[in-house]
Amino acid sequence: MNTNATNTESKLVAARQTPLRQRYLKEPEAAWIRDEARAVMGSSADPFHSEIEPANNAGKRWSLGIHQAVGGYHDAPNPGDLLAASLAACLHSTTRMIAQWLEIELADLEVMVGAECDARGTLMVDSSVPVGFQRMDCNVWLQIATRTDEKRLKALMVRSEACCVVMQTLRGGVDVKTLWHIEQETSHA
Repeated sequence: MNTNATNTESKLVAARQTPLRQRYLKEPEAAWIRDEARAVMGSSADPFHSEIEPANNAGKRWSLGIHQAVGGYHDAPNPGDLLAASLAACLHSTTRMIAQWLEIELADLEVMVGAECDARGTLMVDSSVPVGFQRMDCNVWLQIATRTDEKRLKALMVRSEACCVVMQTLRGGVDVKTLWHIEQETSHA
C-alpha cells in the first residue's frame, strides 16, 4: 500500500473543508447554497409515472413511479424511496467525513433507511390520519478498521447525526412555499 496516498486521502476532507470554513466565517452569505430538482410528465395519460431531473446530473433524468399503496405500480423509485435514499446518502457521506475529521479509519459503512406512512391520509380515507411519513428509521452498520476508543466512537455518532443536513431538516421541519404557475389552453370555438 502506498503510504503517501493513504495519508493524502485521510486528509482530503480537511483539505477541502478548512478553506470553506474560513471563508464562511468571514463571509456568512457565501455559505448559502440551493439544491434543485424538477419533475416532468411522461405520458399525459399515465399519472403513475414521470421523470425527475436532479440538478448537477448532466441533464439525465431518472424514472419515477408511484407506490402501489396509492394506486401506482411501484415499478420505479417513488417519492418515499427518494426521501429515504436522500437521508441514507446524507448520513452515509456525513459519517465518512466526520470519521476523517476524527481520524477514525472506516473499513465499511452501510446506512439503511426505512420510511413508514399510513396511506389513508393522502387518499383522504380518514381525516384523522396525517398526510406524510409518520416514522423514519436509520440503521447504520459501521466497521472500524483500527481499534478506536468509545469516546471517539460516540463523538462520531453524535456529530454525524448533528451535521447531517437531511436528518436535521426532517427532524426540525422546514417552511415549504409553493408557487403555482398556471396556463390554460384556449378553446378554438
